[in-house]
Amino acid sequence: MIYVDADACPVKPEVLKVAERHGLEVTLVANSGLRPSRDPMIHNVIVSGAFDAADDWIAERAGPGDIVITADVPLAGRCVRAGALVTGPTGRVFDESNIGMATAMRDLGQHLRETGESKGYNAAFSPRDRSKFLEVLDRLCRRAKSMTPPGDTP
Repeated sequence: MIYVDADACPVKPEVLKVAERHGLEVTLVANSGLRPSRDPMIHNVIVSGAFDAADDWIAERAGPGDIVITADVPLAGRCVRAGALVTGPTGRVFDESNIGMATAMRDLGQHLRETGESKGYNAAFSPRDRSKFLEVLDRLCRRAKSMTPPGDTP
């Protein structure tokens, strides 16, 4: 299963194409409307508007053999600890070896924004980011499929 933190996710179409190629189900989780799909492999989940509702929904379900796509570092950390394979929309992989540093950098950035030391601008999403994401997602899909025992559906 691929779980997508879908609010403001710039790579939803790419996720759907790669998942279809690998025969993996996708669950898009958001606080607001998503375009319905007739594809039985694509599921839309609309959660309440409560703070972190989408994150909580994903974190409660993601585990070994699942892929999570999120730019949210705290959610990435929760999913890594649960054994899921995690990437951001730019192709940045989060795993046991780097989630601590990613969390520390996120916290530092938040502190600098709160104190006015940084404006907190993010770089624009680029074609290079999209290309790297596609490469990483394809690799994670192959890895997730190899983790799923025969006869089980991912």
